[in-house]
Amino acid sequence: MKDKLGAVQDAAALRMSQVFESQRSAFRRQSHPSAAERRSWLRLLKRQIKRYQDQLAGALCRDFGVRSSAESRMLDLLGSVLEINHAVSHVSAWMKPSRRRTEILFRTNSLRVTYQPKGVVGVIVPWNIPVYLALGPLVAALAAGNRVMIKMPKMTPATNGVLRRMLGEVYLEDLVAVVGEELDDSNAFTALPFDHIVFTGSPAVGRTVMRTAAGNLTPVTLELGGKSPAVVTRSYPLADAAARIAHGKSTNCGQVCVAPDYALVPRERIDAFVEDVQAAFRKLFGGRTEGNHDYTALVNDRHYARIVALLEDARAKGARIIPCGEVTSGRQLPLHVVTNVSDDMLLMKEEIFGPVLPVVAYETMEEVIERINDGPRPLALYCFGHDAAEREELLRRTHSGGVTINDWGWHVMNHDAPFGGIGNSGMGSYHGVEGFRELSHARTIFKRHRFFPTGLFHPPYGNLVQRLALRIFLGKADPSLARKQ
Repeated sequence: MKDKLGAVQDAAALRMSQVFESQRSAFRRQSHPSAAERRSWLRLLKRQIKRYQDQLAGALCRDFGVRSSAESRMLDLLGSVLEINHAVSHVSAWMKPSRRRTEILFRTNSLRVTYQPKGVVGVIVPWNIPVYLALGPLVAALAAGNRVMIKMPKMTPATNGVLRRMLGEVYLEDLVAVVGEELDDSNAFTALPFDHIVFTGSPAVGRTVMRTAAGNLTPVTLELGGKSPAVVTRSYPLADAAARIAHGKSTNCGQVCVAPDYALVPRERIDAFVEDVQAAFRKLFGGRTEGNHDYTALVNDRHYARIVALLEDARAKGARIIPCGEVTSGRQLPLHVVTNVSDDMLLMKEEIFGPVLPVVAYETMEEVIERINDGPRPLALYCFGHDAAEREELLRRTHSGGVTINDWGWHVMNHDAPFGGIGNSGMGSYHGVEGFRELSHARTIFKRHRFFPTGLFHPPYGNLVQRLALRIFLGKADPSLARKQ
């Protein structure tokens, strides 16, 4: 049995290497696809998403156990189509060389930057929103003129199968291929000498991806997670903030990288906030989530056990836990609000990635800023407030990958702006022109005018032009420093 499994793994690794070599060869043959070709690739993808929307939504539901068809369309498919529309409209402009100004010393010469495709891009996809997080980087990579290999997660086999069939109908494997999800060793994928890797997942796995990619000096874009705070200020209606945070924390059962991880609420408003969150959740999903086809399940028993363990750890350390609906034994776990939290609880140390909302009390905005800055930089920051000066102070003094004000998550769905993390929540970005440039090589081209006398900067040194240039731009040295040597 072991020999058979080993043979399967060897065959998968061999196929993956063969696909990589075919893509690299194809890129060498066609290293500068035109704007028309890129738009054609993207329009084919858009057509397939529309054609396969029922199959994709059904596959996602099978992989999760329960996942609303409408939610799958909004999370995974709508965002993908919006990103394609934006890229199709702008790729010609993105591809145009960018004229730059030379230094004054080199005036009359020309300077420009061109954007070249990098080559073969590897995309590593997480299980939580697998279609959008496969197709989003694919759109950016195709718009930039690259070939793409997509590694889907093992936890979504039904979705993987539909996506492979959907893409295989319109793309040859030397342009776009789904590979490697069957491999036990994911490092076999990241060890390939890609020209760029886009990884979406946890910070822990992101570090491994980065270490493996470093063996080939492969640049990486890491879209990670973190504990994204939702700050509720005294200037904002409490019930409205609670409703929007409840929506963010229950969408996909909280299994969203930009979901609000915890809420910061004025101490005197904690009890009212908890009641408002409960009321908002019940309005969305009723009192019982089990069997509710609008409410997604936790993806598997292992993840369910992890979320329950976080709650039990918090309870044992003195937290108050308030479920927002009837708790059953199934994986459609209702939202749980947690108060009286302390920093030693696991749910305050780890990204939760599920329907649990810790609520942290604060007195002043200074406390809020210090708490956010004391932790790793989050992927998202949410501020609920109508006081513009207070909002700007919070944004000026903190860092995060992105921000939505008076709601959650919607900055990700606007594709003219970059999406990415900072620090522990990631590096690099995609969407919009930033995604195009992330997956392109910005190549500087300087052209000397036929009669420009650059020879004046050659040895032997000390001619009049050199002395004047150095005096104008460097000025005089400080003679007192020489005496101190």
